[in-house]
Amino acid sequence: MPLLTQRITDENDYCLVASLDNVRNLSTILKAIHFREHATCFATKNGIKVTVENAKCVQANAFIQAGIFQEFRVQEESVTFRINLTVLLDCLSIFGSSPMPGTFTALRMCYQGYGYPLMLFLEEGGVVTVCKINTQEPEETLDFDFCSTNVINKIILQSEGLREAFSELDMTSEVLQITMSPDKPYFRYLKALQS
Repeated sequence: MPLLTQRITDENDYCLVASLDNVRNLSTILKAIHFREHATCFATKNGIKVTVENAKCVQANAFIQAGIFQEFRVQEESVTFRINLTVLLDCLSIFGSSPMPGTFTALRMCYQGYGYPLMLFLEEGGVVTVCKINTQEPEETLDFDFCSTNVINKIILQSEGLREAFSELDMTSEVLQITMSPDKPYFRYLKALQS
């Protein structure tokens, strides 16, 4: 795709540049953690971590490794900004679903640094759309420091299934019981209604 090979003027001014030939994969990952409007993005040479947090007690993280991108450059040790995740997802799906098989939406994402917008260059079928999303001062997120030696259970789930499970929770409940077991069912949750 031309967008991926095209250089942006003064590209060295950007502290983050990332390119994908198919934006759908990124969009799917971000939709799985989209339970709040805003997210904090942390970019390092290893990739981008997107964190969504609610009331300093619930946190969802998506880590997109640098190897997923066709091009990935971070000029600083780390780059952090807060963004409206709803707006970002709307921009990533600006072309909608492709009517023709084999047609993908390419993405080139650039961020100049503190105080600047996140710029998205999206291309599909030779049509390029430029989106500028205002960034905000990042808020401090909780660091859940789980020592791997103290981990009793670990479950790997498809993110869409977990998202559905969380959306069914009754937020007025005082108690949420989660059961993990080596036997079926491996993972269950039970919500206790407020008395």
